[in-house]
Amino acid sequence: MNTFFSKVYCVDTGLHTGEENMEFDRWLMAAFLDGRFQKHYGSESCLWRFYSWRPYAITLGYNQDCSEIDILKCQAAGVDVVRRPTGGRAVFHADEFTYSFFSDSSEQNSVLYRMVHEVIQQALKGLGIHAEFCRSTLQRSQGVPTGGSVSCFTASAKYELQVEGRKLVGSAQRKTMNVLLQHGSLLLSELHKELCQFITFSEKDALEDIRDEMERKSISLEEILGYIPQYEHLAELMRSAAGELHGIKVEELHMDELLNILGDHGHLSQ
Repeated sequence: MNTFFSKVYCVDTGLHTGEENMEFDRWLMAAFLDGRFQKHYGSESCLWRFYSWRPYAITLGYNQDCSEIDILKCQAAGVDVVRRPTGGRAVFHADEFTYSFFSDSSEQNSVLYRMVHEVIQQALKGLGIHAEFCRSTLQRSQGVPTGGSVSCFTASAKYELQVEGRKLVGSAQRKTMNVLLQHGSLLLSELHKELCQFITFSEKDALEDIRDEMERKSISLEEILGYIPQYEHLAELMRSAAGELHGIKVEELHMDELLNILGDHGHLSQ
């Protein structure tokens, strides 16, 4: 049982554009940083957010070179391109279940990183999936960009989740003072591999190479189960898993409640 937090909340914000999704993550992190969330919901509280994307979107890591993605091609295809507040590599958000986790804790980043993935690991058991922790540590790529240096799902970090040696969940963190934002993607289908269509490469065979690499190194729920679980079912599994891990009941919030109580929400739509 995890005793880091005395109160655990969750909010399901559903489908939004790429910029709306990232703005909501930034806004929630700001609400933790200035103490608005803790004032209303408790000083030892944490928050899980579940969401998805409409239209599909590519997010770039905070320091990632945007020239690695063909912006004009994305615009023509109706794909949003936005920058995440966290680091890491590009992700094509199509068929996936996305989460964010927020806390104000002095625990080490790696401890919280593992804890978050333990919740997801427990939720996956509800589907009969026994995911394992990745053991490798990401290394910074040097020189000309390759598939592995551009795509999140061609490299694994310690404590991310894999099945049959292939990455199922990709995550990234940002911590300011003691406030942590961690968000990530649980792959539902193979659509994440379409990222290769939007990567800029000068060599002819590069796109085929990255697709092969993503094929070898990533896996989706559809490939494991033979079907795509309903979003609502995954959200319920996540809520239950968070409660089991923390040993307390998870309290569900609503997006409009958060916006009204915490205020200062800029252009976020309810």
